[in-house]
Amino acid sequence: MDPIRNPYAPGAGQRPPELAGRDAQLDQFDVTLERVARGRPERSVVLTGLRGVGKTVLLNAMRSQAVRAGWGTGKLEARPDQSLRRPLAAALHVAVRELGHPDRDQADEVLGTVKAFALRDQPAAKLRDRWRSGIDVPATSGRADSGDVEIDLVELLTDVGGLAADRGKGIGIFVDEMQDLGPADVSAVCAACHEISQAGLPVLVVGAGLPHLPAVLSASKSYSERLFRYSRVDRLDRESADRALVAPAAEEDAEFTPEALQAMYDVTAGYPYFVQAYGKVVWDVAARTPVTADDVRVAAPEAEAELAVGFFGSRLERATPAEREYLRAMADVAVEPDGATEENADVVGPAAAEQDSVLTSAVAAHLDRKPQSLSPARDALLKKGLIYSGERGRIAFTVPHFGRYLRSAADGPA
Repeated sequence: MDPIRNPYAPGAGQRPPELAGRDAQLDQFDVTLERVARGRPERSVVLTGLRGVGKTVLLNAMRSQAVRAGWGTGKLEARPDQSLRRPLAAALHVAVRELGHPDRDQADEVLGTVKAFALRDQPAAKLRDRWRSGIDVPATSGRADSGDVEIDLVELLTDVGGLAADRGKGIGIFVDEMQDLGPADVSAVCAACHEISQAGLPVLVVGAGLPHLPAVLSASKSYSERLFRYSRVDRLDRESADRALVAPAAEEDAEFTPEALQAMYDVTAGYPYFVQAYGKVVWDVAARTPVTADDVRVAAPEAEAELAVGFFGSRLERATPAEREYLRAMADVAVEPDGATEENADVVGPAAAEQDSVLTSAVAAHLDRKPQSLSPARDALLKKGLIYSGERGRIAFTVPHFGRYLRSAADGPA
């Protein structure tokens, strides 16, 4: 079929032509926006899930909802090697501008607080390294510039929230990769959300991160379990996965046979990124409409080869040889019937189906190593975001089907 008319869009954070399976979460967020704007109590939102399930897409869709509701919004992506101050200040600069407060002096005063918050991050920076904020008002003195990020963030969001309340609107701060915030910044975000909620100010933080993000927040502040509304972003059910394929195809006067849709679900397991990646290749391979199960079978090796390079391989290349050995051991342990050790026999079970997570002790036993000797590799993989630990003593891949890829690519990069 005509590749120019191919409707599918595999990409990092790129919105698919049909955002299927997320209606309930988007509808709930519309309610949240309206309640906050009316001064009703609501919690900030945290989206969690594996790589490739569409967290960033959903985060962006929620931001668009806030913009349509007249809110001021800003977005940032957390990085483990970066303080929260500068990216948050840049996001709030955008949000205040979007809000469009009619009193310019009052808006400038708040922007001065935003600037002071950011500049407190670089008291000893060399002139050439100083950050240019783009905020053309003087920094406020004595507000959000104490040097204690928890105190400063509370003061900052209080000022920004007051500005939004004057407009009868709200401020939305959208944070991607939220699990990468540093410990002090996580604590500050939790404390600020707590204070803002108690004050009834219209400020929402919407974060997206890996499945262990709730544990990161809870370790920082015990009350975070009640502070956020947690929403798991998972793979699509069969009906939603079909809609993600069928609706865009229909716009281009194309169809899928029922057998083709079943074959697509079998190879993608409903993971949104895989649906788009396989859909794009299948469209290009198919000679005509309707797309058949044979088309899917012919296209599958090409789609898998592209995923092996871009989605899986690029991540594996970030790991050292020792870390790759650990990853491959995890992949093997995940499908070992009855487990590798007595410790995990009760959780792995008799079937050889791949497990969502594995015991660190089982990985050590598989490698015939002491668990302590593997700690450096495991810790490095955690920091690189290739694995996560949802509970003590257990680890899992952050990327769906990564174990299957590692087992099939045993002769890959070393």
